[in-house]
Amino acid sequence: MLSLISEHPLLCALVLLVLDLLMWRLVSADRTYWKIGARLLIFSLFSVLLFNEGLNPMQPAQWVDDVPRHLAATGLQIAWWLFAARTLTVMIGAAMMQRVGHTGRLLQDLLGAVIFLIAVIAALAYVLDLPVKGVLATSGAMAIIVGLALQSTLSDVFSGIVLNTTKPYQLDDWISIDGTEGRVTDIDWRATRLQTAQGSMAVIPNSLAAKAKVINFSRPSDVHGLSISVQVSPHARPQTVIDALERAMIGCRTLLTNPAPCVTLKSSGSGGAEYEISGFVASRAQKREVRNQLFDLAFRHLQASGVSLLSTSESATANGASRPRALLESSNIFSTLRQDEKETFSQNMTLQTFRAGDVILAAGEVSDHLFIIESGVVSVSLVRNGQPFEGGRMGPGEVIGEAGIVAGQAALASFSAKTFCTLYRIENSYLKPCLDARRDINDAMKNLLDVRMHLAQNLTRELPKPVAKKRFLQWLRSRA
Repeated sequence: MLSLISEHPLLCALVLLVLDLLMWRLVSADRTYWKIGARLLIFSLFSVLLFNEGLNPMQPAQWVDDVPRHLAATGLQIAWWLFAARTLTVMIGAAMMQRVGHTGRLLQDLLGAVIFLIAVIAALAYVLDLPVKGVLATSGAMAIIVGLALQSTLSDVFSGIVLNTTKPYQLDDWISIDGTEGRVTDIDWRATRLQTAQGSMAVIPNSLAAKAKVINFSRPSDVHGLSISVQVSPHARPQTVIDALERAMIGCRTLLTNPAPCVTLKSSGSGGAEYEISGFVASRAQKREVRNQLFDLAFRHLQASGVSLLSTSESATANGASRPRALLESSNIFSTLRQDEKETFSQNMTLQTFRAGDVILAAGEVSDHLFIIESGVVSVSLVRNGQPFEGGRMGPGEVIGEAGIVAGQAALASFSAKTFCTLYRIENSYLKPCLDARRDINDAMKNLLDVRMHLAQNLTRELPKPVAKKRFLQWLRSRA
């Protein structure tokens, strides 16, 4: 092996170049540092072979009389400069990837282009012994001509560099550029690519993006605003509507408390009054779910406050009934009762009020009655790992105490008033004959109990303790 290297050093140097190309193509892209280490090793061996043979990349090749050997040596010296430039750009790219990630790709490409340009000029000056000044003058004139011809393209290129330096947006950010909204999928030399909500691809030139109004919906990453608007009867007192919508906000646990959500009266006229709930969530993915939840909570709390939404005569029918009867109509459990049964039920429902902080049903208590929430927000507390936490919030129309009624079980959670609450109470002595006679209502309550027990078990399941990773020094101490 050593004799082969000593007898054919130029051939071995060429083999190293081929080996580097194969290694860079075949080794997985995930093993970046392995590839960089292998490239440094191959470049070092390549340099040793050239210098050991007397081929200095700073000087023209020897063996002018031996034309084939002179050409081979000249080619390897030029390859040394290009190899050095490529190795340096790879190392700079890996270092920049740790600091700025993929957003600095344009800057990496620019630095790589500059390094390769320097390497080419150095190869022309040292290896081929050409007059660099003349080459630079000629290339400068050509650059002016090319620059004038590619003026718009160069504008996109430098705008892309500015965008990657100032970072108004990054990959995977959801942004709006001059009214075009979408998720950033790529930022290259010429354009920024957005994937819109409809799944189409929008290509926006970097020069336009640098000048246009940019709205980044992903910044800051932990605060995302949302709002919903509801229209109610113009005859409803504004304070009553605002109180109901504030209870709807309290009932939505996903809304951030800082910045605090708020309710605003946007407009009012003979055709109706429009109110807006605005708030913030921690993740953009939560916006759709929270908006839907807020609409549902707003409807229920407004209905509980006797406020009419702008709708048809269906609301008038509901408003004509008593509040207990209206609750039974809107309940998923009792809606199948006949009209005469609902009337009898409503006459056996007792109204109870609770102030904020009062316990409605304690954990471990076997309830002998059923509560239907008429208005307000009820907080559901559970215990996990010995620590109490809020597992959910309930609003108008939902029931409490079904575990004791259906199965004689103790409540798994503690129910307390988050705001001032009014609830209708139905005693078990009256409810049990109804459940025995109406299997559909009994099954509905059993299904509700099963769902809530399954949810409570998932929420109170003890989380596995994370295993602390031992560092190298800790490992040495444990071995000592």
